[in-house]
Amino acid sequence: MLSLLLPAMLAVQAMAVVEVLVPEQPVVALHGKDAILSCSFNHTSPFDLSDVSVFWQLTDTKRSVHMYREGRDQLVDQAERFANRTSLFPAQLGLGNASLLLSRVVVADEGSYTCFVRVKDYSSAALLLQVAAPYSKPVVTLEPESNLRPGDEVALTCEAYGGYPQASVIWQDGGGRNLTDNFTTSVVANEEGLFTLTSMLTVVLEPNSTYSCRLINPLLGEEGYSFVTITGQNIAFPPVALWVTVGLAVCLLVLLIALAAVCRRKIKESCEEARREAEEAKELEEEESKTAMTLLKS
Repeated sequence: MLSLLLPAMLAVQAMAVVEVLVPEQPVVALHGKDAILSCSFNHTSPFDLSDVSVFWQLTDTKRSVHMYREGRDQLVDQAERFANRTSLFPAQLGLGNASLLLSRVVVADEGSYTCFVRVKDYSSAALLLQVAAPYSKPVVTLEPESNLRPGDEVALTCEAYGGYPQASVIWQDGGGRNLTDNFTTSVVANEEGLFTLTSMLTVVLEPNSTYSCRLINPLLGEEGYSFVTITGQNIAFPPVALWVTVGLAVCLLVLLIALAAVCRRKIKESCEEARREAEEAKELEEEESKTAMTLLKS
């Protein structure tokens, strides 16, 4: 008789095992927004909601995130940083929905979460939460901005802030070619864990050249693009050429002043000579007139 009942009892116990399902792919949540950590369960035999217990915890540290038991939330042991930020969907527990709503997601929430479900028997499954935050539009600056000479090395800096995780940076020239050498990228996290990203590219100066900086967030895809064009207006004469130009300008000015002085003296001399010739002609005319009058009287 026992040999007949044992298989039947094992079959009933197998039917009572609960199956817990979570997403296989990581859940991506935006910083500051709400996220749903999906968890569902199947139970082949009828059950009462009072028999359902749901427990969410951090997989690595085993810290409690949220507990539901005996028809209500049990949050005495909840980790402090999750206080007032978690909730379930009690009205949907009867449908097998044990998902967790996590509000106001922060970078520190990133990690693995385990969903435990108990309905007479229990089972569990773990999922991965990843946090993403968009970067600001990148800004490209040039250093130095003036007194540039062809052939100089110029530092181009691309900066963006408020993003997560670390983005990759692609520098390109005006022809769309990737510049893979001579640049470095660094990130600094603020108190929220969000990054300020700074990438510096060193190039040899050429006039009318365009350089672009492109940011790619590994979770959100391409985020920002900015460029700078170095025109001839940025480029100054080299110091030697500048002094030569100034010297030539001074020499030309002196030459013009000297030429003007010579011309003035020549003009003055010409005017005086013409005046003398006019006076002599007048005196000669007066003498001839006097001679003619003397002849007429005699």
